[in-house]
Amino acid sequence: MVRSILYATDLGLYAPYVLQHALALTRAFNASLYVVHAVGPMGLFAESVLQTYLDETQLKELRNNGLNTVMAGIEQRVLEGFRDEMGDALQDIDLIKAVRVVKGDPPRVILDEAQQLGVDLLVLGSHSHGADMAIPLGRTASRIVQLSAVPVYLVPMLQHRSRDDV
Repeated sequence: MVRSILYATDLGLYAPYVLQHALALTRAFNASLYVVHAVGPMGLFAESVLQTYLDETQLKELRNNGLNTVMAGIEQRVLEGFRDEMGDALQDIDLIKAVRVVKGDPPRVILDEAQQLGVDLLVLGSHSHGADMAIPLGRTASRIVQLSAVPVYLVPMLQHRSRDDV
């Protein structure tokens, strides 16, 4: 029985398409829907740029307080984006119990959130929006399928493939 679902989004181009699948499953099972977006750690280039312009105290404050503010802002934008995408089906926004934006490696964040929430199903896109579209299964999706303790519903990103790839 599916009582709760975790939709993991990369906020990419196909996120609304995957969201529609998550909402349809939520309605079909009369389940609770949770949303998570993982923000990867800051790259070395971004870190070095910040170190150029900020002293150590400012950098520490930005890491501690600024990141929390940014994360909360992303959570709000995710919800607003969902409202825009839903249009006439705005009542579906009530199906979403919580939106979380968490810093960390996406597969680890998603699996940790699934465990903490005790969800019965994970929903995510099958392919990341990375550079190599020839790979049929993205890194995050692959890791989730390998390590998840609950069933995983993968939404295929067939838009990336041509008929010759099948």
